[in-house]
Amino acid sequence: MRRADRLFQIVQLLKGRRLVTAQQLAERLEVSTRTIYRDIQDLSLSGIPIEGEAGVGYLLRHEVNVPPLMFNEQELEAIQVGMRMVQAWGGHELSSAAKQAMIKVEAVLPARLQAYQSLMFAPDFYINNQEFAFLDVLRKASREREYLQLSYQDANQSASQRLIRPLALYFWKGVWTLLAWCELRNDFRNFRVDRVIDLVPQADHFTLTPGQEMADYIALMQAQYQESL
Repeated sequence: MRRADRLFQIVQLLKGRRLVTAQQLAERLEVSTRTIYRDIQDLSLSGIPIEGEAGVGYLLRHEVNVPPLMFNEQELEAIQVGMRMVQAWGGHELSSAAKQAMIKVEAVLPARLQAYQSLMFAPDFYINNQEFAFLDVLRKASREREYLQLSYQDANQSASQRLIRPLALYFWKGVWTLLAWCELRNDFRNFRVDRVIDLVPQADHFTLTPGQEMADYIALMQAQYQESL
């Protein structure tokens, strides 16, 4: 990463209005903490209102607008490919948002990149739209932590009704999978979105429950993987 890009990224990471340590910045940007300390000093000397100290953390004293740096070819291609994948497989709402976002990106491209087009595509002509019919609802319910009544049909064509807490969506080899806490089984369960028969939001929200969150599931899977080695 170019130093100018790294300085820009540091400012973006400090915009969260919470303390961020030099170690966290170093891990995120894949550099040493010494490099981060030097960058923070240079940003402060240039007038960026960074507050904090080594060993404690840093934050921006107030909002600051830094003009975005121009993309290089690889960065632009990554954006184009990502947008195309979202348009094909992200559901109606995100597909529309991706198209609008790409228009905004293209509007600020320098002349040398305006005709640049990646040759990696995500065709959608073969996709059955029914596969993604519930994706917008699932994404919203996961974000807002809303209970769902789920009608589901498994690989053996057996149907069931579940009250679930949707936690996250994963895209595995062309298939969206919902990670949820199942009240019926009192455990984590994964549901293929294309096997969902119906969904009914319950207008009731679940709270943070230790041991029943996405991070707990990931830790469990990592432990099982380590045991299998």
